[in-house]
Amino acid sequence: MENVAAQYLPIAIFIAIAGVIALALMAAPFILAYKQPDKEKLSPYECGFEPFDDARMKFDVRFYLVAMLFIIFDLEAVFLFPWALTFNEVGDLGYWAMMIFLAELTIGLIYAWKKGALEWD
Repeated sequence: MENVAAQYLPIAIFIAIAGVIALALMAAPFILAYKQPDKEKLSPYECGFEPFDDARMKFDVRFYLVAMLFIIFDLEAVFLFPWALTFNEVGDLGYWAMMIFLAELTIGLIYAWKKGALEWD
């Protein structure tokens, strides 16, 4: 039993060091941060909403549309990595299946672009 515990000692040390580093990184901003916000910090940022407003306000539909488009096109990258790693084994059928998939995504991007889904104005 002592031999098994000795085998897990490096893992326990690693977890302890990782925990100390994580706690230090979480505590550092509270200790080191500049705490006097100016007008620029309190101004609306990117989304156009006031930073300190009612938390239950309605969001613009464009936020959801951009989020859905991000998820759709992010899945493209998720499917490309395993395909690229096994490119030699998938053969012609795998190649053309991926080309059809990429064509569908390209058509979807063009459609969203034409409909103005990517415009923020």
